[in-house]
Amino acid sequence: MATATHDSYYVPHGTKWPIMGSIGLFLMLGGFATMLNGANAGKTFMAIGALVIITMLFGWFGQVIRESETGAYNAQVDVSFRMGMIWFIVSEVLFFAAFFGTLFYARIYSVPWLGGEGMKGVATGPVLWPNFEAAWPTNGPASVGGAFETIPAFGIPALNTAILLTSGVTVTLAHWALKRGDRSALCRWLFATVALGFIFLYFQGVEFGHAYGDLNLTLHSGIYGSTFFMLTGFHGLHVTIGALMLLVILLRSLKGHFTPERHFAFEAAAWYWHFVDVVWLGLFIFVYWL
Repeated sequence: MATATHDSYYVPHGTKWPIMGSIGLFLMLGGFATMLNGANAGKTFMAIGALVIITMLFGWFGQVIRESETGAYNAQVDVSFRMGMIWFIVSEVLFFAAFFGTLFYARIYSVPWLGGEGMKGVATGPVLWPNFEAAWPTNGPASVGGAFETIPAFGIPALNTAILLTSGVTVTLAHWALKRGDRSALCRWLFATVALGFIFLYFQGVEFGHAYGDLNLTLHSGIYGSTFFMLTGFHGLHVTIGALMLLVILLRSLKGHFTPERHFAFEAAAWYWHFVDVVWLGLFIFVYWL
């Protein structure tokens, strides 16, 4: 493959990966939606969609890595990659903003209105739910899902906060090692970051098992249960994705990829990991603590 020059721009060849990824996302999200509505086939479609997406990721990213390592990309392509990653993270910010917005609206407006607070509450609360007490957390006026207990902030959530914040430090140390050309330190700190990510996921799994098995806190526990698991569950998915990204970066580092001057793939994974850290801080404060 010819090496790109600074005066030319790499024009990608035709590829099947985008349409394959779209099909996978459609199957996975469609299956998730049908599963939430009680359809047994939802899990099957989710699994098929996930397999399609995993295949797409291995194929597409593998192709990009090969092209990068053979010198197909120049500085212009690097700028495009950076802009693409920036806008991807912006879209992720908006994704979580929608769920945080749901939490705030339910907690600050809807629940007090149903309890009779404010102009709208006076008109609707006593009429619809005369005995409802506007307290948070709540499973709603109809006590959907039955009584439940919440998970205290200063237990596993606080431990996971310390784990993620530490991982943010280790990935930064790995970046500094890469920029000064210390590959041994780069791999050590990357390994520590990946290990911390999977430790976080282990403790979150323990927490979810405790919530379902002991506290009767489930996805069906009214507005609190649904917002709790949608926020923490999707964050856990993002941690999984980020940890896998960093694992790939670690394997590439062990193979000798990246230089102090050219290592955008590492930076993209690090940006994503810091984003995951920041979202978790918001979760810890507004979901667990307050």
